[in-house]
Amino acid sequence: MEFDYFRNNEGNPPNSKGQSLIASGWRPFQRDFEWEFLWQLWHKDTQELTQRTLNLASSFAEVLGRNNYTWWANLLSIASDNTRYEVEKFWNYITPDPQSPDHRYKDVLSTETPIVQFVSRSSIPIDYVLNRLQEITVLRVLHLLERPDIITQYYLERDFYFPVDKFVSWERLDVVNTVYAYWSKHDIWLQIELYDRGRRQYTLMSKNISPLINKATYDLAVMLSGYQSRVGKVHSQFPIKTFPADIQNFTDTVQQAVLNQNQLAVVVHGEPGTGKTAWTQAVAKEILVPLGYVIFILDHDAIANFVPPAYLERICIIINEADNLAQNRASEVAQYNNKTEHILSLLDGTLYQSVIDDSGIHIKQRLVVLMTCNTTERLDPAMLRKGRVDLMCEFCQRFV
Repeated sequence: MEFDYFRNNEGNPPNSKGQSLIASGWRPFQRDFEWEFLWQLWHKDTQELTQRTLNLASSFAEVLGRNNYTWWANLLSIASDNTRYEVEKFWNYITPDPQSPDHRYKDVLSTETPIVQFVSRSSIPIDYVLNRLQEITVLRVLHLLERPDIITQYYLERDFYFPVDKFVSWERLDVVNTVYAYWSKHDIWLQIELYDRGRRQYTLMSKNISPLINKATYDLAVMLSGYQSRVGKVHSQFPIKTFPADIQNFTDTVQQAVLNQNQLAVVVHGEPGTGKTAWTQAVAKEILVPLGYVIFILDHDAIANFVPPAYLERICIIINEADNLAQNRASEVAQYNNKTEHILSLLDGTLYQSVIDDSGIHIKQRLVVLMTCNTTERLDPAMLRKGRVDLMCEFCQRFV
C-alpha cells in the first residue's frame, strides 16, 4: 500500500511578544454603544448602573473641585491616566463585550501544532500518528471554513481585532494571548493558544461539526505499523474488475452490506498469492473511501493498542494475517498475548464504547473491519460466531 505524505507547517516565523500587535496588523477594538444593551442594563441591573454612574460623576467632581490647583489645571487633570481608566471602565460596562464563545458547544476538537514525534525502541509511535491525523483534520476544517467573520485577541487589558480582509493564514497570524475567531454561517468558534517554542493549540467548538470533519477527512488513510506508521492516501494496484468473477460477486455483496449495516466484519481466507490483501486495498479505494470512510491498516503490534478516534463517523479497519493475531485461545501461543481479546472487542465495540467521557466529540460510528488470513483453522472460534463476522469468502485462484 502506497501513501502520499502530508507535511507539517514548517518554516513559519515564530511569534514574538516584543513585536507590537499594531505593527503586525492588529487594530484596537472599538466598543460600540447600543441603546438596546443600555436599556437592558437599566431594567435588569438598575442599582449597579446607578452606582457606577454616580461613581464616575464623583470622580469628575473630585478632579474639577480641587482648591490647590487653578481651574485650567483641574481641567487638564480630566485627561489623566486615573480619570481615563475610570471612564474606560464605565464605558466597558455600558457597552456589549466583544463576541466570544460560551464554551457550551457540544462538539469540541482540539490539536497541538506542529505535532512533535517521540520515538523509542520500546514503544510504537501510534499516539504520534493519531495526533497527526487529528492535526490534519483540524487544519483541513480551517481550510474549508476559509476566512472567519471576526478575529479578536485580548492583550495588556485591551481588546484587539484583526481585519479579516487582510487575513492570509493562521500560521502567519501574530498570537501573544488567546485568539478567538468565529464563522457565523457554520456557528463555529476557533480558539488559539500559544505554547512554548512557537507551538499552538487550535480548538474548534461547534454545535455540530461532523459534516465538516467528514469533508476534511475524505480520502485519508492511516497505516500503523511500527516505525513505518504514517498518514496518507490509500492506493490500490489492482482494480476490483481485474479479480475473478466469483470474487467480484462477493464484492457486490460486501458493498451492499456496507450500505445497509452500521457495523460489518468480513473475513477472506486462502493460500498466499490469491489476492486477499490486494482485494482489501481495492475495496478500501473503490468502495469505502468514496463513502467517506477513513482507512486504518493495523499490523500485529498496533492492534493491541488501537482505539478508533471518537470524532470520526466512518472507520474501516484492515487487519492482514488475522490468523496470526486472533489465534485460538486454547493454544499455547495465544495465551502469551491479548490480541485475540482486543480484536473481539473491536468487533463487538465493547472496548472503546464501554466508558465515554464528557469532553470531545462522540458520534455513532459506522465500522467496517476487513480481515485476511491464510486459514480459518487457527482463528479463535469466538471470532466466527454469528454477530461478529458477517461475511466470509475463500480465495482459491492464484492472483498475484
